[in-house]
Amino acid sequence: MRYSIFALLLWFSCTASSPKKAETAGPVSIASKASPVYTGKLPIDKIKLPPGFKIGVYAENLANARSLCLSPSGTLFVSTREKGNVYALRDTNGDYVADLYYTLASGLRMPNGVAFRNGSLFVAEISRILRFDDIENQLANPPKPIVVFDKYPTDEHHGWKYIAFGPDDKLYVPVGAPCNICEPENPIYCTITRLDVDNPREPEIVQRGIRNTVGFTWHPLTKELWFTDNGRDWLGDDLPACELNHAPKPGMHFGYPYCHQGDFKDPKFGDKRPCSDFTAPAQNLGAHVAPLGLEIYSGNNFPETYRHQVFIAEHGSWNRSKKSGYQISLVKLDTNGKSLSYEPFASGWLQPGESVWGRPVDLEHLPDGSLLISDDYGDAVYRIWYEGQ
Repeated sequence: MRYSIFALLLWFSCTASSPKKAETAGPVSIASKASPVYTGKLPIDKIKLPPGFKIGVYAENLANARSLCLSPSGTLFVSTREKGNVYALRDTNGDYVADLYYTLASGLRMPNGVAFRNGSLFVAEISRILRFDDIENQLANPPKPIVVFDKYPTDEHHGWKYIAFGPDDKLYVPVGAPCNICEPENPIYCTITRLDVDNPREPEIVQRGIRNTVGFTWHPLTKELWFTDNGRDWLGDDLPACELNHAPKPGMHFGYPYCHQGDFKDPKFGDKRPCSDFTAPAQNLGAHVAPLGLEIYSGNNFPETYRHQVFIAEHGSWNRSKKSGYQISLVKLDTNGKSLSYEPFASGWLQPGESVWGRPVDLEHLPDGSLLISDDYGDAVYRIWYEGQ
């Protein structure tokens, strides 16, 4: 069989519809099948990786590819933000290159979020959650979506949403700040909420003080929430840091708009509440690197040292005098979930002279233990695997 029981562990960030038993250490560094030699126009030879790792192209000419979500049967759902489309990809011959492309929807309002549960695809627009039922049996002729919930705020500023089902089978939906820096009156802003899609009433606020998260996941062992957050703008090139945050319980506050990076008081709102009132980041990232999707590695292809470590897609700065980000970074954790280091893992989308040819957005496990990476600037999905020495 192409997909084994291990697939149920590896697409957790996409579906996560029920808690799993504690993961046990299995064999590691299992050789993964190489992607075919790439002969297209994307300059993937410029990507720098640690020794033994390789990169290929899973899909290209995929306009504005953003969030990724893999179904148990192997359909890769891909969202967009500016394009307004939602795609489905199939690799029918198992060579790790998509050979069937479907456009499931078009003309949507920033459909950045995709999640899969019980045969249905959920898509997040700015103010609505849509559901496409029995979608894998209708890829060539997709049904009209059902509106699950349509009462989220309508602001476009930080209004695009990443979504995922948590271990509690609820759909987690962020609501970003409708501004660069402000103190919104409506308490739903600057939060992560969760929604019971089977009984969609008012969403429950789970975490607060979050400027704009466009990526989160749950640790495969502890089932605790980890998420990225984009730092505020216009305080210079090097302040404040973007963040990787860890929320081991509901009801935490991560500082926005009063405190940034755990120790930096906001010039406008910082006198209202001290940084000591809030949960500091698990790891401060680079300023303006724009961290989006993340995965906590749980596959069996990468070496053991990468197991349960955090991979982050840094989309890259837009207003820094010298560009930063444009890479996949790696945050290494100890067994207690404390950060040990923060370093590049895959770089090269930003070239000398500040030339940019790609912007990583999201990450997704494949059942063989390799990682997919979306790129909304290069209009592609890449695959990274470990081949060994």
